[in-house]
Order: sequence, then C-alpha cells, then structure tokens
Amino acid sequence: MKALKYFLSFAFLLVIAASCKKEENNDTSFLETAAAPDKLTVLFEITQDNSGLVTITPGGEGISFFEVFYGDATTTPAKVLPGQNIQHTYAEGLYNVKIIAHNVTGKTTELIKQLTVSFRAPENLVVSAVIDPVNNFKVNVSATALYETNFRVYYGDVPNEVPVSFLEGATVSHIYAAVGAYTLRVVALSGGVATTTFTTTITITDPVLLPITFESLTVNYTFTNFGGGAVTRINNPQSSGINTSSKVGRMVKSAPEVWAGSLISIGTPIDFSVNRVFRMKVFSPRVGAKVLLKVENQTNGGIFFEKEVVTTVANTWEDLAFDFRTINTANSYQKVVLIFDNGTPGDGSANFTFLFDDIRQTNQMPVGLLALPVTFDLPGVNYEVTDFGNNQTIAAVDPTNAGNNVKNTTKPNGAETWAGTTIGAGFTAPIPFTATKTQMSIRVYSPAAGIRVRLKVEDRTHNARSVETEAMTQAANTWETLVFDFANQSSGTAALNLSYTYDMASVFFDFGIAGNGKVFFWDDVSFLATNVVPNYLVLPLDFQSTTYPYPFINFGGGNVTVVNNPNATGINTSTKVGKMVKNAPEIWGGSFIELVNPINFSVLRTFKVKVYSPRVGAKLLLKVENSTNGGIFFEKEATTTTANTWEELTFDFSAINVGNFYSKVVLIFDFGTVGDGSPNFTYYFDDIKLN
Repeated sequence: MKALKYFLSFAFLLVIAASCKKEENNDTSFLETAAAPDKLTVLFEITQDNSGLVTITPGGEGISFFEVFYGDATTTPAKVLPGQNIQHTYAEGLYNVKIIAHNVTGKTTELIKQLTVSFRAPENLVVSAVIDPVNNFKVNVSATALYETNFRVYYGDVPNEVPVSFLEGATVSHIYAAVGAYTLRVVALSGGVATTTFTTTITITDPVLLPITFESLTVNYTFTNFGGGAVTRINNPQSSGINTSSKVGRMVKSAPEVWAGSLISIGTPIDFSVNRVFRMKVFSPRVGAKVLLKVENQTNGGIFFEKEVVTTVANTWEDLAFDFRTINTANSYQKVVLIFDNGTPGDGSANFTFLFDDIRQTNQMPVGLLALPVTFDLPGVNYEVTDFGNNQTIAAVDPTNAGNNVKNTTKPNGAETWAGTTIGAGFTAPIPFTATKTQMSIRVYSPAAGIRVRLKVEDRTHNARSVETEAMTQAANTWETLVFDFANQSSGTAALNLSYTYDMASVFFDFGIAGNGKVFFWDDVSFLATNVVPNYLVLPLDFQSTTYPYPFINFGGGNVTVVNNPNATGINTSTKVGKMVKNAPEIWGGSFIELVNPINFSVLRTFKVKVYSPRVGAKLLLKVENSTNGGIFFEKEATTTTANTWEELTFDFSAINVGNFYSKVVLIFDFGTVGDGSPNFTYYFDDIKLN
C-alpha cells in the first residue's frame, strides 16, 4: 500500500512539472536527492475540564504526512496532514508522544516529546523572560513547572491579545513595537480547571549608542546638564550644507561656570579598538569658538580623555575632528561630555548658542584638499584618505618601484559590498568635465583580471549630486591604467550633469562583492584632457582586444566565438571578428554579451553592425537589455541583402526609452527558424557600434 501511495505522489509531481514547462523533461533524479523532513515540532493543547482531551498539532518542513503515536495503550498511529491536528483522550500520567514525518520519497524523521496529563493545578512555575542581547525590543520567554501540559504567554502590548502557546523546553520570542513598560503574563495549564499564573513587568528601552544622530523616535536623548549648560533636542533650524538632518542637539551656555556643559551616557562602553577619532558637526555663531569633547568612565570621573578644537566658520555647519588616537584603550569610557568655550562663562544669548549633530567615531583624521592629478609623491601634501564600509587603506610603496609612493587598499573579510575610499577631502578645483571630456583614470595593480572597479565623483558640499561609472581590470599583478568614462554612468545612478560641481572622488574595488581579503595598489588619479577608448568592454565591439576575452553567453543553440576574419575584404579588413553558428533546438537560439557600463543613448541611437552572411535574406535581431531585468529591453531586426560578402546593417533605436539602463547586447540570427549548425547557419559579424 505504501508503494502505491508513493507512486501516486510521484505521478502527481510529474503532472505538475509537465504543466509548468513547455519543453519535455523526464528527469526525476531530484526526487532521489530530496532532503528528509526537517525542523519537526509538536504542540499540545489540553482541554481544562478534567476530560484529558489533548489536541496534538505537529509541524515541520518538507513533509507529506505525519504519523502520531500517542504513547499510551493505543498501538495504531494516527495519520495527520501538514497544517492539521488530531485529538486524543488520555488518562492522567506521563506519555512519550512520537511523531514520524514522511516526505514524498518515503524518507522519515522522528521526534519524541513528553506529554504531561494532570488534573491538578501546575506547581513550581518558573518563568524566564529576558531581553534579547542583540535586539532591545525583543523578549525571549521559556518556562518550567510540575504537572503542566503547556504554557500560554500574553506579552501585554495589544488589547484582546491572543496568547501564544508553547511547551516546556521551548523558547518563544516577541518583538515590541515601541519602548515602554509591559505586563507579561505566563499561564501554566494542566487538564484541570485550575491554572497557575506568573506575571512580570518587561521594560523596553532603546539605549543611546554611537553614532548620536538625534533621529531615532525611540531613543531617549537625555543629557545631564551642569554649571549652566543646557542641551535640548530640536528640529534642525539650519538644514543646509553638510547637515540636512531633521533633528539636532542645541547647547545654550549660561552662567555661572566657565566649565558649564552637558553629558550623555552611552548604553555600552565605547569601543576604541579600531576607531579612535571622533567627528561632530557643529553650527557655531562665531569663528574661534572652542569645543571640548571628553569621554569618561561610567562611575569614576577621574578616568577620562579629552580633546578641544576650534570652529573655523560662523553660521555654517562644519565637521570637527577630535583626535583620540592616544587614548588608553585599557580603560572603560561610557560618558560623552560636551563643553563649549571652556574657560569663558556663557550668558545664554545667541552668541553662546551652538548646534551639534552626528557624534560618531572614525579611524581617520581630517584630510586636506588635493590637486589633480593625485600622485601621492609631493612632499608636504596630506594624502590621508577616508575609508568606509570596513575598507582598509594605508600609504605604501610601489611593489615594482621602491621610489614610487602609492596607496594600498585591502577589502577584508566582512567588508561591505560597497566598501570604498574617499580621496582626500576633495579637490582644490572642480573636475573640468565638458561634453567631450568626460573621463578620469587611475593606475591600478590588481590581484586578478576581471575585477570591477567603480569611481564616483560628487559635489563635496552637496553629496546628492554625484555620478558613478566602472572599469574592469584586464591583468593580474601588473600596473594598468583604468579609464573611467562618466558619459556612461553605472546602472541605477545619476547621469553626468555638466551644470554640477564635481570636486570629490571615491574609489570602490571589487564593487558589488563582499570583502574577501583582496589587496589592491593604486596611484595617479587623473583627469583626461582628451577622451580615449576605455580598456574594457564598451561599444564599439570590434574584437581586436588582446586582453579582454569577449565573454559571450550562448542560449537556445546559438554559439559565438571570436575568430580570424575569413574574408578580410571590402568594408571589413580587420583581423578578428565574431562568428555565430546557429544550432538546434530553439528558433530563438542566439548569444549575448554584457558591457561593463550601460550604453549611452543620450545622443546616438542608431546601431550599425557589419555582417557576413551565407545567403541573402538572413535576418539579424539586435536587442539590448537591462543587466538585472530582462523585461527591460529594446530590439530591432534587419535583413541581409548580399551573400558571402561584408555589408553593414542599420538598426533604428530612436524610439528607445533613454530613462532605462541597457548593458546587455543580444544577437539572434534568423529568429523564428531552427538552425542546423551547417554553413547555411554560420554568420560572421563585427564592429557593433552606435552611429
């Protein structure tokens, strides 16, 4: 009988598979490798009427049905389908209930859970209700008791709450939506009417942590004022420049003390293991105002470290840096203290009113403005850079020339996919982009070929104004000059806007890939006075590169290779061309290649392709697609008019939606006809370009 049951299940799966795919697929080997049922659970619910009626609800993953063995004198198991339950009446006692889960191939997994059936009230109820160590809004609950069958927990945060049931040995969790004090109640149930209840108060708080941004709706930004200082959290009255956040801190310094200020306690000791530079945005009423930032031990004010800096602008946000690189990291510091104009009593006027925001840690001191090209070789120039996303950049020596200073960037394990490095604090003058001068270059020494490198330029006073583009390394462990053409921006990013000021740049190695320890050397960040053909895959595709492999992806029977030109005559005397052989089985057999950056259709919208066809009337479909969404595309078809000679076909893309991004170039010859791989379905093509 079991064999028949499994056969029927197997046949049902085949019917579903056949209905979902047009092409025939008789491969059923996946059933042989199907995993056994997993993550088995069981829940007991007992009726509180001394009847001993228990509802048993099994659960799990990858399950066709359950067998439930009650653990009493009943020998025949009950069959339960996923999502269903079964009831059974027990006498008082302890029972080992066994659950056997079956999948469609007959594989099984077993779970045994003890069931207590008692008609007396549960005793010795002990409840654990603790705040999760990772999520301050989450409580984890477990319980033990004598004579209980199961527990129900009420978290106390919604009216008419439906309790959550759980068994002894299990932990259930709940995430509260807001800070506050909640009455949590756990009820232990047996088979009798009487229950036992435990009640406690759960207090949800959101501690202050670095960075302090004042933006959270749940954090209590309570400062402790002293000596005449008074800090409040207010709406940003000066939303401009480098600080357009909605909330900021305001310090009003009044009499009587020259050291008047305010402090705030951090929820955990400050971690100085890596980041030992504090940054804070300040809006001062005058140039030369002193700002003291101090950290203290939570209980011993004699353990502290402090630095003072001076504002350099008035009535403008500036980002101040406090060098804590010599702090004693063996001590614990949990208070942040702010004193403005230490040594001078305040009068509470506008002249002693300061705004501050974004108190945070970094690992870099402020860097200076740099002039292009950036060579890292000029004496007296501060070439410090700013890493983000856990990147690690240091000054280094050229691995091939000990006399050349370069930068060394490591993207370590755990670094973000977007980890990068900002070059200095910006450039002394805007990058002089024009309609015909849109390129920059960086010399790179990469550990491998085929690695994407992204370059972003932006307005350092208005970082929403930016443009990003990518290049790709062509060699390993040798210097090469990567060219970045900002006329072709990366997918999903803004286009080059010649009305903007671009005076800051950031470089991202292995962009889009999480850190894995790769190390890069780089040098000579330059603006190109004359545009050149980038040394990576871009239009036009002429197949002449000796470093890039032209990685076409074939589909449906199409097969593209790069070969010597079989007929270097007429309009095409180049040495290398593309060759497409169309085979069975699909009428749409073809191939595509993905460019490093999207195609720029802002000006040119006519494609030209040189084709060598075995016959007159062969069709070529040229299609462009989005790199991640094949539903975003545009295509045109042209027909050959000559045989066994080179001709140039034209494709009108004037109606394309230029608001989309297209980086895949797709070629399909004789769309609608199945190829046979013969010379009659062998085509050559070259010089794919926008005209």
